[in-house]
Amino acid sequence: MTTTFQLLGGIGLFLMGMTLLTDGLTAFAGDSLRRALLRFTGTPVKAFASGTLVTLLLQSSAATTITLIGFVSAGLVSFPQALGVVMGASLGTTGTGWLIATLGLKVSLGLYTLPLIGIGAFMKLLGKGRWRTLGMALAGFGMLFVGIDTMQHGMRGMSALFSLDGLGADDWMTHIVILLIGIVMTIMMQSSTAMVATTLTALNTGAIAFDQAAILVIGAAIGTTMTGVLAAIGGSILARRTVLAHVLFNLSSGIIALLLLPLLLWLIETLQHRLGLETGAIGLAAFHTLFIGIGVLLFLPHAAWFAQRIERLLPDRAPSPVSRLDSSQLQVPELAFGSTRQAMSQIATDLFLPIAAACGQTSPGIRIQALTLDRQQQLEQALNATQDFLSRIPFAEHPDPFAGQRLDQMHAIDHLFRLHARASTALPPMIANPPAVLDEAFSGLQSMLRQAVAGLSGSNPPENWLPVIKQQASHLAGLRRKARDLTVRETTSGYRTASEALQILDIMRWIERVGHHCWRICRYLQSAQADDAGNITAARDANDVRDAEDLGDTGDLGESLAMPGRSAP
Repeated sequence: MTTTFQLLGGIGLFLMGMTLLTDGLTAFAGDSLRRALLRFTGTPVKAFASGTLVTLLLQSSAATTITLIGFVSAGLVSFPQALGVVMGASLGTTGTGWLIATLGLKVSLGLYTLPLIGIGAFMKLLGKGRWRTLGMALAGFGMLFVGIDTMQHGMRGMSALFSLDGLGADDWMTHIVILLIGIVMTIMMQSSTAMVATTLTALNTGAIAFDQAAILVIGAAIGTTMTGVLAAIGGSILARRTVLAHVLFNLSSGIIALLLLPLLLWLIETLQHRLGLETGAIGLAAFHTLFIGIGVLLFLPHAAWFAQRIERLLPDRAPSPVSRLDSSQLQVPELAFGSTRQAMSQIATDLFLPIAAACGQTSPGIRIQALTLDRQQQLEQALNATQDFLSRIPFAEHPDPFAGQRLDQMHAIDHLFRLHARASTALPPMIANPPAVLDEAFSGLQSMLRQAVAGLSGSNPPENWLPVIKQQASHLAGLRRKARDLTVRETTSGYRTASEALQILDIMRWIERVGHHCWRICRYLQSAQADDAGNITAARDANDVRDAEDLGDTGDLGESLAMPGRSAP
């Protein structure tokens, strides 16, 4: 009973130490590491080196992979580059095995690292800012070695209670059984590092043989991909592709290692004799690095081909504006806000284009309908998904550095909902003798919407396009006032009926409000883009009309037009 308690407690302490160490390092230097990960991913080889180094620092391939999923979903890293990072993460995670084999098992560091746990705990409780996260990392580092010591004590008595010697390691069925044990234990622990540490400890205490330990390590490399699989459930297509790449790479490397097991074991034994390495834990760490390295040598030169095959296995059959929104991005608010801005820009484009097309199809007796029913539902779902994702982006510590972006995007999505309601409303039929100002307003709105699409596209936008959009919105507002005065005079003189006057005013009101929403959407999305690039302004434009005043001018005759939607547009 004591042996079992020590073993389970040691594994628990190790897992808790790894969690604290990874979370602490991620919070302490996460932004710098993420920038480095993005900066050095120009080619698959650079991406591989970047993934290896980041994983060595974070001590977790799962943390690197989940962060990578967010980058890929946001479009910051291409899929072939992501494959290089995935391979680097798999190789980088073998570094922990070397640390345990050379230090953790050779010297009883648990006693000497106990002060680190105390110091780290006090830093976490009493420190401020990044010192709190550094304290958490120090406590995790100390707890990691305490866990190894505890596991060693438990393993010394475990061989008498449980042993794999009865299975042997001479036939393929035995290999498969041991492999499955490694996979299942890794999935249960949710950490290949913990499984490798447990295997190293068992090998060091003589509980298992070297060849059995090697197969367990192969199982750990395969089982660790389950963390990414769980993170990708319900995620974007790009997230699922990245996880599939991780699974296929580790699975292929593991199968190759299993098929070449006798050769690899002979090679490790030869290296031990030639280099004077000690048999046991260090040899197992070398075996882990060796078979992952073989997988890298086989797959990295063909990263582009590998990416194409995965894209064929998981094609993007129905791309949507929210396809890049992935829950893994929520741990990096800067990344999440960039993705929501991209989603809203695409939704805005999908609204602007059909409205612009409808403006060019105005004929007497025809009702203007910008969106079909199916398209209305699709865009409404996209808006709701974007709004939900935006609401789930966590708040940072006060002062929130993303407060400006959050406010801009809240305003932008509010105007998108209002514009969606306008675009979903069929306007009254055009009258037989429309005033010239009506044709001018339709033409101006069409030009404005196309200019906005070009500006939001991000690819070679027109110079100073945003002030032009604002000027066009003001022009449309002036045309509405002009049309109102003209229509009142024509109605009182008997030239137009009251019904025709109402139709003209309703249409002009629709045009003016669509133009206003277009201008405000572009203004807020452009501000969010500037904030996302790090150009956060100290104060917003004092001349901007507050959104609380967007419902002004309610005395217009056309305001009675029924508008469905989330709220009064």
